[in-house]
Amino acid sequence: MERVEAELFTEGGNDAVVRLPGRNFPGVLIQGDTLSSLQADVAELVELCAAGDLDEARHVASLLHADLGSKLERYAEALEAHGNPRSF
Repeated sequence: MERVEAELFTEGGNDAVVRLPGRNFPGVLIQGDTLSSLQADVAELVELCAAGDLDEARHVASLLHADLGSKLERYAEALEAHGNPRSF
């Protein structure tokens, strides 16, 4: 394990916006349990699509879309607050 100094653009915790040394843009730190939940939600979406349950699949997809949208919004706000351009 290597210890490095990183720049924290938001409060710590889940979904913290952090820039590591040598990177032009920060990233979003997603805790392992949150990453596991996202993967499980995508797996559920795949299963629902395969089973043809499109109404429930749309519901799960809309929840994922909203969750990822809020993470992206927080990221964009952190960039703006620190005078950094978006990478997208």
